[in-house]
Amino acid sequence: DLDWSLEGSPGRLRIGLHLDPGVGLPVDPATRDAVTAAARAFEAAGAVVELVEPFLTREMLDGLDVFWRTRAWSDMAALPAERRAKVLPYIADWAAGGAEVSGVDAYRGFAQIDAISVAALRATSAFDVVLSPTCPVAAPPAEWASPTNDPARPFEHIAFTVPYNMSGQPAVSVNCGYTDDGRPIGVQLSGRRFDDVGVLRAAAAYERLRGPQRPWPIG
Repeated sequence: DLDWSLEGSPGRLRIGLHLDPGVGLPVDPATRDAVTAAARAFEAAGAVVELVEPFLTREMLDGLDVFWRTRAWSDMAALPAERRAKVLPYIADWAAGGAEVSGVDAYRGFAQIDAISVAALRATSAFDVVLSPTCPVAAPPAEWASPTNDPARPFEHIAFTVPYNMSGQPAVSVNCGYTDDGRPIGVQLSGRRFDDVGVLRAAAAYERLRGPQRPWPIG
């Protein structure tokens, strides 16, 4: 048996509302409204809600892109030609940008992992939970590899999620609303390092606070 429970009141939580990561795609109005409404639901239940200032920079996101392109190209280059031909063209085009990256530039990109981690931990340390959009824009067509569908701009949609991948903070995405055409909108709840239980409790609390959910899949 697990020695913890998802029961608990959100009334004592200090919640950060993060609506501007500092870089990447601008947040759609519908997404902003849905995530803000989620924060207000916590506030109505007794939680304290404060805004989180932007903390991600273009240097951080682009550096991460350079490093990951280089790593992906290294992996792809080691594949036999017949396996490399099976890689999604979008990914192949993106990874090819790492073919000529110098060791110095690859290291500078790698160093942004730590920079992002430090920035995320500093910006969120005062909060029990931080609410943000999971993605700043509505879900793209299923045929697209990313919301931009542009391998030259691959990370513009991950500015809210990638910081916690780098910092080791737990996070979960929960539906918080719908676009006018019925696509789900995700709110991300992230917490302090190692407080996975706290994040799950906050997510469970929100599921009790939010409105009725629509059948899935759509239609």
